[in-house]
Formats: sequence, C-alpha cells, structure tokens
Amino acid sequence: MINERYFKDFQLLESNRLHLRKLELDDAREVQLIRSDEKVMIYMDSERQVTIQHSENFISNNLKMYEEKTGIFWAIIEKSTNKFLGDFAFFKIDHKNSRAEIGYTLKPEFWGKGFMKEAMQPIFNFGFNDLNLHSLEANINPENYKSRTILTKMGFQKEAYFRENYYYNGDYLDSEIYSLLKSEFQPGKK
Repeated sequence: MINERYFKDFQLLESNRLHLRKLELDDAREVQLIRSDEKVMIYMDSERQVTIQHSENFISNNLKMYEEKTGIFWAIIEKSTNKFLGDFAFFKIDHKNSRAEIGYTLKPEFWGKGFMKEAMQPIFNFGFNDLNLHSLEANINPENYKSRTILTKMGFQKEAYFRENYYYNGDYLDSEIYSLLKSEFQPGKK
C-alpha cells in the first residue's frame, strides 16, 4: 500500500549536488523556459508551454495531483548555484497496484553531466522505500534515445512497444514502455 503520509508533508530530497524540492508556482518562468525549448520538447509529444501562464496552469494541475494523492513533482535545484535545472515527477500514481509513471525534464545546458541520474537515485529510493511503490513506469517516444539510455542505465527494462497508440499533433505515434521493479532497483548504481 502507498504510504499516504507523504501527501501531507512533502518529502524534500537531496544528493551530493542537488536539492529536490516541491515544484511551486514561482517556478513557472523556469518551467516555461524548459518546456518551450525545442531541444527538450522534440520527443515529449505534448504542447509547448509558450507562455508563463501556460506553465502556471501546468504547475497548478501538478499541485492539484499532489493534493489528490496521484502525483508528486520535484524541482531539481543545483546546490552550489541555487539554479533551477529541471523537474521530476511521479504521476498517475496507482494506489491499488503501488505503481507510478515517471516524467522528467532538464535544461539542455545541463545534459550529459549526470544531473538527472543523480536526481533519480534519491527519488527512486524514496519512491520504493518510503512511498512504498512496487514499480515505476516510463513511457517514451521510441526516437528518444537519450531517455532510453538513462532509463536502462538505471535498471529499467522494456515492457512493451505500442504501435500508433498515441495521437498527438495530427499523427498517431508509437510508444515504448519501460519499467523498474522495487526488487531491481540498485541504490548508488553507477
């Protein structure tokens, strides 16, 4: 069973270089910068957030999911500079089956520096050991090799390939589904 106490008191997390705190409305400008960037959004298959208002609505919806116990969203902050690097989420939290889908973004200037993998370690540890999730799911565009690479490095295994199962922007797109079981998670994995 999901440990619901974490929906009363948001769990702040950290790693060597990162603070992971609750995503707030004040983060809208930073979120908008990321989610309007073509390099970030090319495989996201979701609407670009071209205005700060759009990002405020996105964050408000995420905060509502937290209140409804169906999502947890972290801002990824670099400790040494206090810079907003990106965000990470558990969403579509399935209480009956102790499963959550994950989603994440990172500013392109921080790609390839190990920040997302570093953020995933404490978040997954929290998800499996505190929140009491049994499994995590990631749904990616099959052309998103960077996301596939980090997922497989973290121990995720491919579960499915769905052909033209997702309608976006006038096209039916394929999806790849990856999962990580609690029993497979290796904290500190390099």
